[in-house]
Order: sequence, then structure tokens, then C-alpha cells
Amino acid sequence: MSLYEEWIPYGDRLRYSGFAARPANVTSSLPAVIVLQEIWGVDRHIQDVTRRIAQAGYAAFAPDLFAHAGSRPEELDFDRVDAAKSFLNTIPQSSWRNPEERGAALALLPGDDGRKIGETLERLFNLGGSYDAFVEQIVAAAAFLRDTYAPSRGQGVASVGFCLGGGLSAALAAKDDQLRGAVIFYGSLPPTIPVEPIRAKLLGFYGEQDKRITEAVPEFAQKLAAAGKSFEYHVYPEAPHAFFNDSRPAYHVRSARDAFVRTLSFLQSVLE
Repeated sequence: MSLYEEWIPYGDRLRYSGFAARPANVTSSLPAVIVLQEIWGVDRHIQDVTRRIAQAGYAAFAPDLFAHAGSRPEELDFDRVDAAKSFLNTIPQSSWRNPEERGAALALLPGDDGRKIGETLERLFNLGGSYDAFVEQIVAAAAFLRDTYAPSRGQGVASVGFCLGGGLSAALAAKDDQLRGAVIFYGSLPPTIPVEPIRAKLLGFYGEQDKRITEAVPEFAQKLAAAGKSFEYHVYPEAPHAFFNDSRPAYHVRSARDAFVRTLSFLQSVLE
């Protein structure tokens, strides 16, 4: 399928931006799907997922949570983040967030590479202080797609998020009572998310090996059920964290394939 792709500004004073993709030969307004990034940003993988969802017949949009007024901080430049991901592939995952072990491996890199990658990882691993700003940005994205963006104006909006974006997908459901559905791929669920305001249906996908995140899901499901909310979730045997990311060593093809089929079926049901 031929797609039309563009980076577009949105929000108050056009201070935000995102990557948009939609079927090129469709002139009618389309339902919209917000694709919410992992901590790596709107990288090649997230752009590819956005295209896949667009190919299913949606106006897909990935807000760049790291960009403001058209620019990114130097340490979160696309190339810098790619270099940081490549570095992490060379060390045990248990060392990723261990400053001493990570620092020892960074010290072995040539030239200025260790300093630059270290700065990028420090920024990526400490995004908690930006959480409220991220939520504000994605709420603005939903309103933009529903009310302003011509290819989706007047249509329903749903969200699909991964890791950082998975938690944000749930947070968006709690903030936007017009959201039709929210898909959560292995996202940490902040305990402060209120369940009562949620009107959207929720769908979650988790890896059995991703214990820190997956073991918290039943409690969240019980809270939603007690409040009369809709939440279906699946835990994939042998799957690790980030099992859907086919650009990472964690990719688990059987789980990813099943989750994508279920995601498309869910989107069809909530956006029809």
C-alpha cells in the first residue's frame, strides 16, 4: 500500500511535533491511532510500527515526546540514541541501569564515544520528571487528531503504546474521556493512574520473563474490574520485555505476531 508520510507540528503555538502516516489514496477522514514511543523516541522502529498501522487503514500518528519547538536536545538526537542502543546490546541487561557497571563498559569505548553515550543514557534512564509533560503532550495529540487534523477530523481516536508509551497509553485513557481504546505493550503502570475516569477499553500485552512489569498487572486488572472497566490482557510464555521490537535482541516473533493480530482486531472493534 502506498502511504503518505509527514512530520507535522501540533498543539498550542505548534510547540509539539510528530510522525504521521496514512493511506495515500484515501481522501475521506480516517479513524486515528496514536503510536506512543519507547524510551528511544520516535526511532526507525516506532516509525515502522506507525506505517504498519497506517497500512491497516488508519491515520497513524507518533508524537515525538523529546521534541519541542521543532528541535530535540543534543543528547537525544536520533543518531545519539541509536549509538546508545547499539552500546546496550554489548552489555548484560542487568548492567543497563547499574551506573558502575555501565560506566566501566563506557570507559572502554574509543575517543569521546563513552561520554556522549553516557550522557544520552543518563537522560533516557531518568525520564520520570518529564512524565506529566508527556501526558500533556499526548492529550494534545488526541485532541489534534480528533478536532484539527484534516485526515482524521471528526473520527475516533485510539492509542497503542510500547514500554514508556505503554504506561502513557493507560494514562491517556484516564485523561481523555473521548479515547475509544488503549493498547498497552509491556508498559509500567504508575500506581497514581486513576481508574474511575477511564471510558476506553484497554488491551494489554506482557512477557512472562518481564517480571517487574508483568507481576504488577493482576492488581491493576482487579482495580479496573472493581470499577467496571474493560481490560483484557495476555501474558506470553518465554517472552521478555520489548518482545514486539523487531530491531532489538528481545524480539519474540510468535508473541509479536499474535499481539499484532489482536491489536488490529481491537482497533477495528473500538474504531468502527
